[in-house]
This record gives sequence, C-alpha cells and structure tokens, in this order.
Amino acid sequence: MPGRIEDYALVGDLLTAALVGCDGSLDWLCLPRFDSPACFAALLGDENNGRWLIAPADADTDEGVTVRRRYRGDSLVLETEWETATGRATVVDFMPRRDGAPSVVRIVEGHSGTVDLHMDLRLRFEYGSVVPWMHRVDGQLTGIAGPESVWLTTPVALTGQGEAHTADFTVTAGERIPSVLTWQPSHLPAPDPVDPFDALRRTEEYWEQWLRPFSYDGTYRDAVVRSLITLKALTYEPTGGIVAAPTTSLPEQPGGVRNWDYRYCWLRDAGMTLEALLRSGFTAEAQAWRGWLERAVGGPAQGHPDHVRHRR
Repeated sequence: MPGRIEDYALVGDLLTAALVGCDGSLDWLCLPRFDSPACFAALLGDENNGRWLIAPADADTDEGVTVRRRYRGDSLVLETEWETATGRATVVDFMPRRDGAPSVVRIVEGHSGTVDLHMDLRLRFEYGSVVPWMHRVDGQLTGIAGPESVWLTTPVALTGQGEAHTADFTVTAGERIPSVLTWQPSHLPAPDPVDPFDALRRTEEYWEQWLRPFSYDGTYRDAVVRSLITLKALTYEPTGGIVAAPTTSLPEQPGGVRNWDYRYCWLRDAGMTLEALLRSGFTAEAQAWRGWLERAVGGPAQGHPDHVRHRR
C-alpha cells in the first residue's frame, strides 16, 4: 500500500516529476509532462496501479533492516540507504535534464558486505488502468500501450510474473548497478541510450550551477536551499509555468470533495513561489513566468477575471 504523502521524496527534470516512497517504491510518475497520464500510479491505489520498487529482499519483514534518506548535497538527487544484517547499500534516484526522451535513473551502490535486493516493475498506463504489452528488444524490456512506450535498460535479469516483472539480485561493496527507464512515443524506434553515471554527474552539476545566485546565508540555510530546489522542480521549464503540485486530484482529506488537479499553474500558488525565489536571488524564473502569464491570458477575452482564472 502507498505511504503517507509527506513520506514521499521528489525527483524531477523540470518537465515532470516522480515520487519515491520510504520503502524504495516509485509510486507516481507522469510521462512525458506533469499533466500527462501516469504510468506509475500506486499513490492512488496500490502496487497493481503501477510502481517500480527497488529494496532489500527482506525489507517487508522489518528484521535487521534500517533505512535513511537524504538528497545528495544541494541537488535533486535522492539517496535511500539500506542497512541489513549482511551489508549496506544505497539506491540513487534522479531524473536527468532532458536531451531527448525523459528518463528515470536508479543506481544501486554497494558500500559494505553484500545486500540482497528485490526489484518489482509494474508498468500501468492511463493512471493504472492499462496494462502494456511487454516484450524484449535488443536486450531492453519494453512496454507498449497505444501511443506510449517505456524502455528499461538494466543488467538485472527480470522475469515476468503475472502482470509484473521481478528480479532478485545482490550488490557487493564497491559495485554499482544502474537501471534506466525511458519514455518514448511508441511509433518511434528505441530511444538513444543514457549513460547513467554521466547523467548523474551532469545532474549534480546543473543544480550546483543553478544555486550560484543564492543570496541567503542565515541559520536555516540548508532548509531554505531544500525548499528552493523543490520549488524549482515544480517549474515547467519550456514555458515558465509553475505547477501547484506534481500530483493529480488528491483530496485534502479521505473522501473529501476538495480534490482539484494541482498540476495546473494556480496563479496564487505561483505568485508565492516566485516571491520566495526572488527574495533568494533568482530572477530568471520570474521573467519566464511573466512570459507564460502574458501568453496564457492573451486572446479576445484578455483581462476578464473568469478568463484568467481558468487558464492553464
């Protein structure tokens, strides 16, 4: 079952974002954009609505397994560290800046001893309602459903089990085992390969460079940086629009009616986001958002409050 919303960590590429739970399960991801249908939607139901789990094989037993999570430095690269009775390993999760198709990269790093891990991949398109046709093409596991396809490249040998693909594997100290999941329109050939380790380096470099204008040096510097990075991750880079949240219509309380889709750019929320960015030395985001707003309200009814209120 999915965890509490506050227990999820965010990774993204400034065009969409994924949510990863404390249990090592990627439970929410819309591809290729924030407002696209989800291909992992366990957040809205359970694992049968789509997830990608990487965790110690005995994590569900709670016997001798501990977990710690953190972001790597001042970046949007997530580290989930597992310590078992036999060793210690970390799962590194991130989404590289796009140079073509969108990808999610998950790298298992062994630190000491050996750790037995379990991978469970359940691709579901259209918010968990469509089970794709899964097959292998040139060593890659491919899922196709109508106009969409997802390609998984990994040295881990997965086996079809019902409507899931699973694997049990072991990581040793000093070993790194990467997996790359890439979305592509199904009528196109296989996407260009992603070098996971080069992508990791470039992703860390991007966030380091982005933070250079940061002007705050107070007591809560780390918390402020983490908040700013999260706000930046909600920016749709091509247009400058800022989504209110990466998730779709989650109610404010179970069974509640206040469950609008927060993957829109809500003007109030975006305004508060920009105020925080501007106060911290970031101006490019405000300029880009102003351009988005001018385009969004342009047209015959521009200036009318109802027109502005209902624009994406």
